[in-house]
Amino acid sequence: MINKLYEKIKNFIKNNYKFLIVMLVIILLFYVELPFMIYKSGGTIDLKKRLEIETSYREDGKLQMSYVSALKGTPAFILLSFILPDWDLYPLEEITNKGNYDDVITLGKVYLKDGINNAKIAAFQEAGEEVKITKTINTVAFLSDEAETNIKIGDEVLTVNGKDINSLDDVKEIINNLEVNDTVNIKVLNNGKEYVRKAKVYEASDGTLKIGISFLTSYEYETSIPLEIKMKNNESGSSGGLMMSLAIYNAITEDDITKGLNIVGTGTIAADGTVGEIGGVKYKVLGASKNHADIFFCPMENLEEAEDVKEKRNLSLEIVGVSTLHEAIEYLNNR
Repeated sequence: MINKLYEKIKNFIKNNYKFLIVMLVIILLFYVELPFMIYKSGGTIDLKKRLEIETSYREDGKLQMSYVSALKGTPAFILLSFILPDWDLYPLEEITNKGNYDDVITLGKVYLKDGINNAKIAAFQEAGEEVKITKTINTVAFLSDEAETNIKIGDEVLTVNGKDINSLDDVKEIINNLEVNDTVNIKVLNNGKEYVRKAKVYEASDGTLKIGISFLTSYEYETSIPLEIKMKNNESGSSGGLMMSLAIYNAITEDDITKGLNIVGTGTIAADGTVGEIGGVKYKVLGASKNHADIFFCPMENLEEAEDVKEKRNLSLEIVGVSTLHEAIEYLNNR
C-alpha cells in the first residue's frame, strides 16, 4: 500500500515537475513574508460617503482624506521597490517596536478609533455643539524592549493591582510604591473579554521604576447630533483626523466650506482641535494629485516636505499647512 502511494506521488512529481516548480516560485515570491513593509502612493476617501447622520447640509465640493498604500514585504514586492520610484522599503522594526505585523495592524486600528473620536469632539466643539464625555479609555500602544509582560498591544487597561486607571500618571503612582522585580497585576479588556496580565517592575536608566508600557487615552461621549463614521476593516491609522473633523463640521453646520472644491488632506487631530504631524506625506500628496485635488491640507510640520514634493513633481494642487482645525476652517471660509 505504501509502495503504491509512493509510486503515485513520484510519477505525479515526474509528470508535473515544471508546474510544481512554477507554483513553488510563486509561493516564495508572493506569499513568504520578510520583516519589511513597502509604502507607496495611495488614494483618497470621500468622507461624506462614510458619514452616517440623520440631517446634513448641502455640500457642493468634496472633503477627502488621503492615505498611504502599504504592502507586506514579500520577495516580489521587495524587488519591485528597487525598481519603481515611489515604492519605498522600510524595516518592520522601524514601524513597530517589536517588529510584528499583527501589532502594526492592531495599533493602526487603535489609532483609527482614537482619530475618529477626537475628530467628532473637535468638530462639535468648533461648531458650538454640545459634547459630553462619558468614559475614558486607555489602550496599550507601546511596549518597551525592557518590558517583562504578557500584556498585548490593543489591550484596554482597566485596573492595576486592583485600582482603577484614568491616566498614565495613575500607573506611575502605583509603580512608585513598589520595588524592582515586583509583579503587577493588570486587568484588561480585549475583544470583549477580560484578562489579568502581569508585568514585572524594573529600574530604567534614569532611575525611575517602570513596567515598560504606554497607552493611548481616548474617550466615549455623547453628542447633540447623532453621527457615526464608518470605516472599512482594512483601514487604519490616525492621520485622517483633520479631514474627518472638517467633514463632520461641514455636515452639522449650515455654510458649505467646500465651495465646490475637491479638498484633500492629512493630519492627526486632538480633541482640542490641534493638528499633529504625520508620516508618509509624500505618498499622500501624490495620491491627492492623482485624484485631482484642488487643495491639500497638511500639518505645519509636514508643509516643507509636501511643498518639496509639489515642486519636484510639478503638481498643480495648492498646499496649505495648518496647526488647528480652526485654521483650516478659517482658510476655507476666507477663499
